[in-house]
Amino acid sequence: MGHFIEKYRGTATSRVFLIFSICVNLVLLGFFKYSSLLVQTVNSLSALALPVPEVALPIGISFYTFESLSYNIDIYRGEAPAQRNIIDFGTYIAFFPHLVAGPIVRYEYLADQLRNRQESLEKFTAGGKRFLVGLFKKVLLANNLAILADKVQYMGDPSTLSAWLGAIAFTFQIYFDFSGYSDMAIGLAGMFGFQIPENFNYPYISHSVSEFWRRWHITLGSWFREYVYIPMGGNRCSRLKNVRNLAVVWVLTGIWHGASWNFAFWGAYYGFLIICEKLFLQKWLDRIPRFFQWLYSFLAAVIGWVFFSYLDIRKAFGVVRAMFGFAPGADNLGVYSLITCGPLLIVAALCSSTLVKSLADKLRKSGTAGKIIWSAGFACLLFLSLSFLVGNAYNPFLYFRF
Repeated sequence: MGHFIEKYRGTATSRVFLIFSICVNLVLLGFFKYSSLLVQTVNSLSALALPVPEVALPIGISFYTFESLSYNIDIYRGEAPAQRNIIDFGTYIAFFPHLVAGPIVRYEYLADQLRNRQESLEKFTAGGKRFLVGLFKKVLLANNLAILADKVQYMGDPSTLSAWLGAIAFTFQIYFDFSGYSDMAIGLAGMFGFQIPENFNYPYISHSVSEFWRRWHITLGSWFREYVYIPMGGNRCSRLKNVRNLAVVWVLTGIWHGASWNFAFWGAYYGFLIICEKLFLQKWLDRIPRFFQWLYSFLAAVIGWVFFSYLDIRKAFGVVRAMFGFAPGADNLGVYSLITCGPLLIVAALCSSTLVKSLADKLRKSGTAGKIIWSAGFACLLFLSLSFLVGNAYNPFLYFRF
């Protein structure tokens, strides 16, 4: 399709090939990922009893479908040439470091690197270090935070204390899990001479929900902005149409994450907050102290992750009610978890800020003694990570589900 889109660029024929390619990609994604949800929804809304298809979800289909779409759209726009070599094209689509959980790399970004990259010992070393940073995040932080998050999630009715601890634990878990994977992908790509885009930029230091989504899963936000939001008119249209564009993009963002209505609600939740910020809320936020701006953004993220983590939306609302006092204040699990996991949550909070990175940079630049301390700390983290891996062989990434 890319070949024909380029050959007939500027004509209606090129547009036909583009639409055909988009439809094929979306039909494949829809069948494998959403057919079961669609049939279940039809059955629940009608008297029908259609058989629910049990379709195995191909690993990474959400990510490589979006990359396949960007390939033909970039060619149609004249932003990248069609690929003549099937091996190079396959490398772009199936490049293993980021295949199953991103970052989502646009074809325009990687096209030149497929033929004109340079490998070097320096790039390999820098990539290896970046990979290990991701390993530390995943094994030492995300996996241990998951123990607390899972404990609260699978109990019946949490107390207010347990609900908050579980929600905050999942908030940090999903960040270190997903950003850890992104670090690993960027590091592995760098070891082979590829440069792929950053996917996270300390989202939990944001001072608004809009800023949060400029820092979280950056490549997904960029993809929806370039290929959905701007083609629909973006913000260069009437206010009503801009609200419509934002609503559509955020519901699609939610549904992209999974075949369950809680994800659609999660996307709509963020869409509602961002629309409010665009219309009036940001003006109010700019008038209050920075700390309260950050508190609003962080609490919005914590509540959002509750709806993301519970497939049963009624349970999610039950947890949110518990968080805001419609439950016993504390229970044995909550008190025990606060004592045993409190230090881990503090470490997670520090590591999700720029503080640790700033300290590490200062150590590296503070002479021989600082470099020795930094290297020794790095080696200790590597030893601990390997020890945890040996002790626990089951280490799935959260985004493998999507």
